[in-house]
Amino acid sequence: MTTNTDVRLIEVPKIQDRRGNLSVIEGATIPFISKRVYYLYDVPSGSKRGGHAHKEQQEFLIALSGSFDVILKDGKSSQTVTLNKPNLGLLIVDGIWRELRNFSSGAVCLVLASDEFDEEDYIREYKNFKLFKNR
Repeated sequence: MTTNTDVRLIEVPKIQDRRGNLSVIEGATIPFISKRVYYLYDVPSGSKRGGHAHKEQQEFLIALSGSFDVILKDGKSSQTVTLNKPNLGLLIVDGIWRELRNFSSGAVCLVLASDEFDEEDYIREYKNFKLFKNR
């Protein structure tokens, strides 16, 4: 069973020159081949996103612009990670509840997912997540 200790920050390679920075996610940057990419933006002040876990899917979150907090729960402990650098991403493994909060103005959250959308992989109620973790 996965825990919050399995979640980790991964630095994305950054190429700097006088024209600006470029970061690339390829090969072994993340431990899965991305099969879906989506992004969150124009999140109203005070709004929350996430509020679910995945049974099998992994996700890699990056704050491309601005900042936001990711609250992670493994059924026993909770931790908060603030993402605010476009070359630092958060790998969220399967079986971890996540909530995204405190979006700054202009924040953009990029998500690379290990699989295509499958509603059956989602756990959307926290009580069901607790049952899933205690099976």
